[in-house]
Amino acid sequence: MKASKGTRRGTRSRLKKSTRDKFKVSNFLKKFKVDDRVSVNINSSSQKGMPHPRFDGKIGIIKEKRGDSYVVQISVGRSNRDVIARPEHLKHIR
Repeated sequence: MKASKGTRRGTRSRLKKSTRDKFKVSNFLKKFKVDDRVSVNINSSSQKGMPHPRFDGKIGIIKEKRGDSYVVQISVGRSNRDVIARPEHLKHIR
């Protein structure tokens, strides 16, 4: 059988939530400002606005708000990538 090439391939343990993690509304209502430093922490209970798993744990800067989501600029090697993610997948860095 041909191997799957989907974006969530090989993420059985990486995107699994522990039994104590619960759905919290406050994660979905977080607000960010332009030029805030954030970390991309994927919340697997919400598939909407989920960035690609390769960006999980990366640190970036908020560039703009786009609808309910935010555009985060992440430096990867020598280039910068724009990642669109919803607030439940982002975390403030101080």
